[in-house]
Amino acid sequence: MTAAVEAPTAATVRERRRKTRRRNLRRHWQLYVLLVLPVAYFVIFQYIPMANNVIAFKDYNVVQGIWGSPWAGFDHFERFFANPVAWDLIRNTLMLSLYGFLAGFPIPIILALALNEVRARFFKRTVQMVTYAPHFISTVIVVSMLILIFSPRIGFMSDALGFFGMDSNLLADPDAFRSVYVWSDIWQTAGYSAIIYMAALAGIDVSLYEAARLDGASRLQKIWHVDLPGIAPTVVVVMILSVGSVMAIGFEKAFLLQNPLNLSQSEIIATYTYKIGLLNADFSLATAVGLFNSVINLVLLLAVNTVSKRVTGNGLW
Repeated sequence: MTAAVEAPTAATVRERRRKTRRRNLRRHWQLYVLLVLPVAYFVIFQYIPMANNVIAFKDYNVVQGIWGSPWAGFDHFERFFANPVAWDLIRNTLMLSLYGFLAGFPIPIILALALNEVRARFFKRTVQMVTYAPHFISTVIVVSMLILIFSPRIGFMSDALGFFGMDSNLLADPDAFRSVYVWSDIWQTAGYSAIIYMAALAGIDVSLYEAARLDGASRLQKIWHVDLPGIAPTVVVVMILSVGSVMAIGFEKAFLLQNPLNLSQSEIIATYTYKIGLLNADFSLATAVGLFNSVINLVLLLAVNTVSKRVTGNGLW
């Protein structure tokens, strides 16, 4: 008869894991050294400054400093939500972000799928260059181009719109602000955003395409049954990250496109925080608004990741 094998105790398992970690550390110490600078950067410049969010709960003044200022509790949050413009700011931020997500999220995927089907290398590289290039143009330059294009005096688009009886000054039209913002952003970022999907497409097993061709699948059928399932994990991760930053719209572009005529829809949380915090020097209220914005993003990120894990099995962690 064979002797029964004793199950390892919890202490034995912990000791084995400890030895494995030490062995991996000695074997791959170069990789851990490479991690030192990135980790130090995030700790010093990302995590440690989070402690300063405490001024959202204080009546901060420069003389007493962050930790010497008196506590105010949730007074600044109450001030913000009691302000009549608070819900307009939240609505404008959500509407602009959701518009950008719904309009801009599928376009890089479609562009990547289309480029993956192109066989003419010169045409493919030309399209890639034309679509990638706007990403490297600064936001200030893009806004300057928009102002020149839609200017009522010298903008050719204003003349074209006026010829068809439409509003010739789109930058002064509050209802047109979101479309100008979103579609110019798509023009600037779609090509660069398609890179990650093209990389995912390049990793799909070639034998799947061969099997689809032998089964008589058309190009659209190969895209639907091979390409899309192959990039689905990447799409899910990008979608989660996009939803997680739904309230974090870029400040620069919205602020530069603002003017007194379109302020009813162009004023978002980021621009309001800038004006309250830096122009009015109300640092506690500005921090409270920014902290509220960040908490909403975190909740959305966790919620979407949880739903994605249950529905598709893919998530950030």
